[in-house]
Amino acid sequence: MHEPNGIRIHAPAFHAVLAWALLLCATALAGDLPEVKKCGVLRHLGIPYANFVTGDGDGMDVELLRLFARSLGVRYEYVKTSWDTAVEDLIGRKVEAKGGTVELLSATPVKGDLIANGFTVLPWRRKVVDFSDSTFPSQIWLVARADSKLNPIKPSGAIDRDIQRVKGLLKGRRVLALKRTCLDPDLYGLYATGAEVICFNGNLNELAPAILNGEAEMTILDVPDALVALEKWAGKIKVIGPVSPPQVMAVAFPQTSVELREAFNRFLAQSRRDGSYERIVRKYYPTAFASFPEYFKGR
Repeated sequence: MHEPNGIRIHAPAFHAVLAWALLLCATALAGDLPEVKKCGVLRHLGIPYANFVTGDGDGMDVELLRLFARSLGVRYEYVKTSWDTAVEDLIGRKVEAKGGTVELLSATPVKGDLIANGFTVLPWRRKVVDFSDSTFPSQIWLVARADSKLNPIKPSGAIDRDIQRVKGLLKGRRVLALKRTCLDPDLYGLYATGAEVICFNGNLNELAPAILNGEAEMTILDVPDALVALEKWAGKIKVIGPVSPPQVMAVAFPQTSVELREAFNRFLAQSRRDGSYERIVRKYYPTAFASFPEYFKGR
């Protein structure tokens, strides 16, 4: 095989070099916008969760990032990760998070360019990643089986007061939570309520079915998952009230990927102007606009 500059490269050697180049792109440190364009692929780290990443090749965040990749002129690639490893798969360092604190440990392989799967903006995550503009509203709710003796609180108009009322109902009751996620009990002071906190060993998607199966009387859920659960198991579960102030979800980027994050924010703003963002949200969360009118107003 001859290159244009006249250098002769044997075919096996050429293919080895090509394979090595592709491998470098696949395993390279998370790149900023120039590196993503050079490799020709946007690697989306995701976890099957609610309607953001369904696990069947679609979901709100999947569709949004497919459009973003197309706007960059690169190929979209989904890379499955887990709640335990998502951040380290993005930044290349093991992470030990406890409540609002975080410690960076040993180096790990980088597997993607961004995280998006209904990824909640949390204080400890802000210390190790940069977030895009918000993509979806959230909050943490206490959800119980319909046969629970607890009744939903009547909103007072003061979120702090409502949270304290909900927490005041938890003493001695079995409540499911999930470490290293937005449902980590340390983030919301659940142990201090006197509740019997059970740290679930499954996935976030399995929390609502777990209380229906009798593993606990109630669980905490974020709003998107609660909306899906209320629709899927209508009449079998009920929302007692909030255990957190309003939150938002966003796309997470390495702190070194400034240009890529800015490009996504421009894309997100444009998708809101041209209606594609609203179309995607209504497809996967048809009740979101009615549930959070203030968030979506003017977006």
